[in-house]
Parts: sequence; C-alpha cells; structure tokens
Amino acid sequence: MASLPWHDIALALCIFLGATLYSSVGHGGSSAYIAIMALFGVPAATMKPTALVLNVIVASLGSFRYIRAGQFRCRVLWPFLLGALPFAFLGGAITLPGHWYRPVVGVILWVSAARMLWPKKLVAESEASDPPILPAIAAGVVIGFLSGLTGTGGGIFLSPLLLFMAWATPKQTTGVAALFILAVSISGLLGNLTSLSSLPANLPMFAVAALAGGLAGTTAGIRFQSAMVVRALGVVLIIAGAKLIGVY
Repeated sequence: MASLPWHDIALALCIFLGATLYSSVGHGGSSAYIAIMALFGVPAATMKPTALVLNVIVASLGSFRYIRAGQFRCRVLWPFLLGALPFAFLGGAITLPGHWYRPVVGVILWVSAARMLWPKKLVAESEASDPPILPAIAAGVVIGFLSGLTGTGGGIFLSPLLLFMAWATPKQTTGVAALFILAVSISGLLGNLTSLSSLPANLPMFAVAALAGGLAGTTAGIRFQSAMVVRALGVVLIIAGAKLIGVY
C-alpha cells in the first residue's frame, strides 16, 4: 500500500483544526476549507464542491449533537430557511466581480466580530425572543443569496444576526446555524451535481479529518458557557472576513 504524501496529511490536519474551531459555534467550516485548500494549491474547480461536502459532514454531526443537547429551536430556523433555499440556488448561478462584493462582505464580518469580542454583554446572552416571520424570511433571502455568491453555508451571516437581534440565545444559535448550514449546503450541491466529478481522490481522508474536528468542536460547543460561544464566534468571523477580503 502506497504511503500518503505529506502534502495531503498536512492538508487533512488543517481541515481538522478548521472543523474544530468552526463547529464549536455550529458552523460547517466551508470558508475555512476553501482558504486552506487555496493555501495548499488545490485546483479552483475542486475547492468549492469539496468544501460543501465537508460542510455537509460537519453540519450533519453538529445538527444531531446540538439538537440532542437541547441547543435548537425550530421556530427560529424555518422562516430563514424558507427564504434562503431558493435564493441560494440563484446566488450560486451568478458570477459577480469579486473585487468589490467580497471585501464589502468581509468588512461586515469584521464589524460583527468586533461586537462579538466587545466587553459589553449582548442581550441575547441572557434573553431572546422568536424572530418576526416576514423579516426573518426576508433576511433568509439575503443570506441565502450571499451564501450562493460566496460558496459558504451562510452561518457566518446568520449567527451574528440572531445574536444582535436577540432572536436566539448563543446556545440556540449553534443548533439553528448547524441545521441552516446543512440545508443550504445540500441545496448548493444539488444545484450543481456536475461539480462532484472534481472531488479529490483523498476525499475520504479529508472527510475523516473533518468529522473528527466536528466531534471535538461540537463537544466544546456543548460544554462552553454562552459568553465563550460568543467570543469563539467572533474569532470565526475574523478568520472568515480575512478570507473574503483576501488577507490570506
């Protein structure tokens, strides 16, 4: 049996670390996987479908574990999904110049991260109320469209919104984000099944690494205090924003 190249072993280790960090706040980690694969010189045609497959794996585990731990509320999720799913297809079908929309979204994520890391306590850390249905559907349309454009599962947009508007507690946000990302990622894959022919030969190894990272991250997410979940999300948003802006 041929030994695995160090290049792929190092890539799998980085995927494990990315999955650990992102899944601790209910995210699948697609933006991290895309950034990691870009650094390792993975062909562009391979990156997006691989990231989405890994996203589905990690988000599936996260959904199961966070729901089982009681960190989920269906009433918060469904209006966002109603708006997001069809527009994720639409956003994925459109190619816009990345030199203007990606930096704008990246800056938005950095501003959100600054608020997450700010010492002042968020209202959502102690109380939350269900989002109004129509505004939630409208927000889902925007988030779904942005998810399609950026090739992410949408959690980096949904989680800050839920916390800023006090529509979910930090613990609930992890579970809601995990299911939202799972649905949007599956939608993205179904919208472009031909891209699956570009999946790498070592995908099983990368999948195991992502699953192991997801197990470690969700364990931390379940055990974290609410304030720690918010801070961890701030770190995730900084990394995702840097990826969109092109810092790395």
